Amino acid sequence: MKTNLTQDHHLLLKLACKGLRYFLLTLLGFAIAYIVSAVFGVTPVIKILQSPSLWQWFIRIATFIFCLFAIAIMLDSWR
Repeated sequence: MKTNLTQDHHLLLKLACKGLRYFLLTLLGFAIAYIVSAVFGVTPVIKILQSPSLWQWFIRIATFIFCLFAIAIMLDSWR
C-alpha cells in the first residue's frame, strides 16, 4: 500500500534531534563523573558539578533545544 507521506523531515528537526542526543549524552557523562568522584572522594570535581552556574547553563541549553524542537515541529507540519 503506497501513501503520499514521506519520511523526509526538515533539516531543523534533524539538527534539534542531534542536539538533544548530545545534550543527554553530556548529562549522562556528568552523572557518571559525579558518581565516580563521589566514590573516590574527589571533592573539587563534586563542587564543580554542583555549582549553580553550571546548572544555569544546562537550563539555558535545554530551553534552547526545546525552542528548536517547537520551531522545527511547526515548520515540519506547515510543509
